[in-house]
Amino acid sequence: MTAKELNQLVSHIETHIECWKQFNHFIDVARSKKFGPPDENYFLEIKSIIVQELETIFAAVEIASPSREEIHALIGNAPSLRHVSELGEGAVRGLETQWHKIYIAWHSILGQLKVKQRGEESKMFWSARK
Repeated sequence: MTAKELNQLVSHIETHIECWKQFNHFIDVARSKKFGPPDENYFLEIKSIIVQELETIFAAVEIASPSREEIHALIGNAPSLRHVSELGEGAVRGLETQWHKIYIAWHSILGQLKVKQRGEESKMFWSARK
């Protein structure tokens, strides 16, 4: 993977993580039962971006965890804010637990890629000094 490709991948994963943060925010919104049609539309948009970025990331690098299936299951278990708002507290906590596991896994992957990114930058620095 070239330095440019690595930088692009890091950027995709950072965007992906930001969308995960918003997904979690919407679980809280659903729990509060204070949402309207614009919130539902934005929630759907966030889920779409998550799935699209996921495919971009998986096309660029092999990732064991989180798996595509884990992510699709979580997204599928939250089809709408209305649906999440009607779940029992235990089910909502289950969604949050799944979300947190995936969120931490993405940060782990991002950290690993940033180490590689720094290594590439260091190689370029030392090559330029020769």
